[in-house]
Amino acid sequence: MNEKTNRRTRIDWVTFSISGGFLVLFLLMSLLNKDLMGEWISSSFDFSVTFFGAFWQLLLLATFVVGVSLALSKYGKVKLGKMDRPENSWFRWVSMILCTLLASGGVFWAAGEPIYHFLTTPPLFADEGMTSAQAVVPGLAQSFFHWGFTAWACLGTVATIVLMYAHYHKGYPLKPRAILYPMVGEKIFNKKSIIGATADIVSVIAVAAGTIGPIGFLGLQVGYALNYLFNIPDTMFTQSLVIIFLVTIAAISAASGVDKGIQLLSRLNVGFAVILMIGMLILGPTMFIIDSFIAAEAFQLQNFLRMSLYRGDSGWLGYWTVFFWGWFLGFGPAMAMFISRISRGRTIRELILAVAIIAPIVSNFWFAVVGGSGLFYELESPGAISTALNNTGMPAAVMAIMEQVPYGMVMAAGFLIVTVIFVATTADTMSYSVAVTITGDTHPPRVLRVFWALLFGGIAATLLGIGESSIQTLQNFIVVTAVPVSLLLLPPVWLAPKVAKRMAKEQGLITERIVPVSVEEKERKTS
Repeated sequence: MNEKTNRRTRIDWVTFSISGGFLVLFLLMSLLNKDLMGEWISSSFDFSVTFFGAFWQLLLLATFVVGVSLALSKYGKVKLGKMDRPENSWFRWVSMILCTLLASGGVFWAAGEPIYHFLTTPPLFADEGMTSAQAVVPGLAQSFFHWGFTAWACLGTVATIVLMYAHYHKGYPLKPRAILYPMVGEKIFNKKSIIGATADIVSVIAVAAGTIGPIGFLGLQVGYALNYLFNIPDTMFTQSLVIIFLVTIAAISAASGVDKGIQLLSRLNVGFAVILMIGMLILGPTMFIIDSFIAAEAFQLQNFLRMSLYRGDSGWLGYWTVFFWGWFLGFGPAMAMFISRISRGRTIRELILAVAIIAPIVSNFWFAVVGGSGLFYELESPGAISTALNNTGMPAAVMAIMEQVPYGMVMAAGFLIVTVIFVATTADTMSYSVAVTITGDTHPPRVLRVFWALLFGGIAATLLGIGESSIQTLQNFIVVTAVPVSLLLLPPVWLAPKVAKRMAKEQGLITERIVPVSVEEKERKTS
C-alpha cells in the first residue's frame, strides 16, 4: 500500500504538460487565426455529431437504465468508499452535487432554452396545428430532458461506482484511468501505460473545454446584467474583468478545499437559488409554473424513450441534444471523481437516487420557475421575452423576464448574485477535479488547484477578448473533446454491476450458493 500511496501523491508531469500544452496551443491558434481555427473545429464538430451522435444517445440511456437497475437491485445496499457513516449531511452532499452540472448552465440556459423550444417546437413534436398555449408543454419538456435524468446519470453513477471501488476499496490513485481498472487490471496505473495516460489527458482537456465555455457564457450573463442594473458598459473588456474577478474567488475557494470553500459556495448557491425560486413563485405566475412543471414532467416521462432515441433531424440534434450530450460526457470523468470524493459512506442506492433522480427533478423545477415564467409572459405579450432573446441572445433572456416581475430590479440583482456564485462554483469544483487527475490524490496541492482555476479564467477572458465567436468555437470544441471520453465512459456500463457484486460479497450482503456434489461426481472429476 505504501507504494500505491507514494504513486498517488506524485504529480503526473506527462498528463500535466500535454493537457496544459494543448490548451495553450488552442489559445495561441485562436489568437493567431481565429477564423481558420473556427473552420477546423466546425469540421471536427460536424464529424463528431454525424458519427458519434447516435452512440452518445444510446450510451446515456444505457447508463441511466443500468444505474437505476443497480439502485433497485439487492446491490443497492452496498456501501461505497469503505466508510460506515457519510462524511456530509444529505443537504450538504446534494448541494455539492447540484452545483456541478446545474452551475454550468443553470442561469444561462434556464431562461433561454424553453423559449427557443416554445418558439420553434422540437421536430419530434412539431405540429402545424399546434396553438401557442399547446406549445408550452413540449417546449418545456424538451428543456427538462436536456437537463434531466440521462444527462445527470452520465456524470456520477456507474463511473463513480467503479472509481470508488478502484480508489477507496483497492487503494489505487483516483484518476480517470481508474475507470478501466476492473477490465485492464493494475497495469493501467503503470507510468508506461499509453491507454492510462491517454484516458487522463483527454479527460483533462475535455473538462477544461467544458469549464472554460460555461465561464465564458456566464461572464456574458454577468456583463449584460451589470449593464442592465448599473449602466456599466457591456464591453469585452468589462466581461474579461468580470471573469478574472470571479475566477479569483473560485481560486480562493479551491485553495481552501472541498470541506471548506467548495462546500460553502455550494450551500450558498443552493440557498440563494431556493430564495429566488420562492420569490419567483410568489411574485410570478405561480399556478402557471406549477401546472407547467407537472405537465411537462409527465410529458417527458411519457415520451422518454422517443426523446432519448430520436434521430430524425440531424441538424437540430447537433445544435441541441447531441451538443448537450457531448458537453456532459466531456464532464463525465471529472464529475465522477468529484462525486466520488464527497460520497464516501453512501450506498449505491443513495448515490443513484441523489444524482440520477433528485438532482434532475430539482434542475427541472428550476427551469420551470425561470423558463416557465418567461413562457407565461411571452404568451401574455408576444415578443416580451423573444425580442430580447433574438436580438441579444441568451444573456438578455433573464433580464427580460425580470422586467415583467414585480420588484424586478431586486430579482435581477438576485440572479446576478446567483450567476456570480455559479461561475465560482463551476471553476473551483472542476479545478479541484483536474488537480486530482494530475496527482491521483483526493487532497492535491493547493497551488495546483489555484493554477487550474486561474488558467480556466485566463483562457475564457482571452477568448472573450478575441470576440464572442471564439466562445462559439470553444462550444463546438467541447463536443469534439467528448469523442475519446465517451469511449472511456462505455466500459462502466457493464463493469459497474460486476464491481457492485464484488463489493456486495465483501460486505456480506450476498453469499455464493454452494451446490452439493455427489460422491459419483467427485470420483468422475478425480478420474
